[in-house]
Amino acid sequence: MTSPVNIPFESFITIDRAGNTAVYLQISQQMINAIQRGYLLVGSRLPGTRTLSSLLKVHRQTVVAVYTELEAQGWIEIRPNKGTYIIYQSAPKFSSKPYNQLVSLAKYPLKTGFSFKQSNILDDPFEHSDCVYSFNDGLPDYRLTQIENLSSLYSASLKRKINRKKLSTSNREGSEYFRTQLGNYLNLSRGLHISKQNILITRSTEMSLYIIAQVLINPGDIVLVGELSLFTANMIFQQAGASLQTIPVDHEGICIDSIKQLVQKKKIRCIYITPHHHYPTTVNLSASRRVALLQLAKQYGFAIIEDDFDFDFQYERSAIMPLASGDVEGMVIYLGSFGKSLAPGFKTGFVVAPDNLITELRKYMGIIDQQGDILMEQVLGEMIEEGNIHRHLKKSLTIYRERRNNICTLLDEHFKDLISYRKPSGGLAVWTEWHFPLSLLKLSQASAKDNLFIPKNILYQNKHITAMRIGFGHLSIEEMTESVNILKKNILTLL
Repeated sequence: MTSPVNIPFESFITIDRAGNTAVYLQISQQMINAIQRGYLLVGSRLPGTRTLSSLLKVHRQTVVAVYTELEAQGWIEIRPNKGTYIIYQSAPKFSSKPYNQLVSLAKYPLKTGFSFKQSNILDDPFEHSDCVYSFNDGLPDYRLTQIENLSSLYSASLKRKINRKKLSTSNREGSEYFRTQLGNYLNLSRGLHISKQNILITRSTEMSLYIIAQVLINPGDIVLVGELSLFTANMIFQQAGASLQTIPVDHEGICIDSIKQLVQKKKIRCIYITPHHHYPTTVNLSASRRVALLQLAKQYGFAIIEDDFDFDFQYERSAIMPLASGDVEGMVIYLGSFGKSLAPGFKTGFVVAPDNLITELRKYMGIIDQQGDILMEQVLGEMIEEGNIHRHLKKSLTIYRERRNNICTLLDEHFKDLISYRKPSGGLAVWTEWHFPLSLLKLSQASAKDNLFIPKNILYQNKHITAMRIGFGHLSIEEMTESVNILKKNILTLL
């Protein structure tokens, strides 16, 4: 057996003298790790305390403490007048690696030693940048949030004794109080006729879609989406095994005639739409097409998943009601987010559907997120009941309307002959189509050098279209002006 003195302990034991963990525990943990990995084999004799203290450059009493700890945990046996031996019987008894091939035990493995399913569908499409300015696909400006007001509401809710009791309770249905208040809010603002039993509270729209896909879709089911559609929704449906088929979208929204032709030939499971402001083109689904789609769903038995992701941001006096408000046959699953204009932590998702579907969705919610955020839901419910959310939306909408008008003015001023667009009636983004085949990827790379970040997920380019979805909600007037100037400069350079 190799002499214990020749074992290179210093190659797999690293001591952090400035760390919070005692030195003897650091050494103990790393020696246990070495035994588990087979670097120190069962039956091996360890060097004496004086020898090991000299090798590791620590006090002898530190090594004594190490051996005492290892003996107490059952890793070694100290035999009087014979030495200290490793006795862990469950350790792998494979032959020891040559010492020059030992891997540092301070490093965690880069790869698993087993195979697993890997998904290309769910690859993260989002990018990040440290640029001063940026465009996105239509996010609100969280700087407009009244943090002090939200903080006081949350603090007051946490201090109430009746709310503290809720922290120890599990409720997969979400706060009953919040569901009641949200139901009232949706009935008034969306023209729905629902109760708390028709609502499922989730963390986000993506979570809502994921749970719906698990319940609704079987592998091979046909799901219809717009020819240009929300990429995260497409990812969720494909991961569930759906076969996606695209439907053309024009200035009146998704084309109903194309859907009618398809459902007459194939069995359709569901259609995913964003009718209020179609993603990414921002067009509204016309009234006649809304009625026709509901009739088709009833006739051919497919579900309509209506994602109303930015209903709160409407700039015209008359609000367009969702399809769910006219659904009397139970064909529409309505989902959205509440508090989108608030700070990110105060936003929540919801699903509205008939009772029997909500019951099934709650089973999956109980596995994914059984506790929920009871306190946050309490705060949001109070904001609805006391009218705070209405006042916040009213103030925010005035600012966002001004920013929408400003981005349209800038586009007219700088790109009048280069692009075409429609002034959006709502939402936080403008859909722009370019009149020439400019390389949007090169434009993004060039703009980044001037501190303007243009992520790939807002760029749409193929042999038929060159377009960009320009979000304006998060930009002040000054930031918007500077961003457009940088964009113009790099377009002229590329041309």
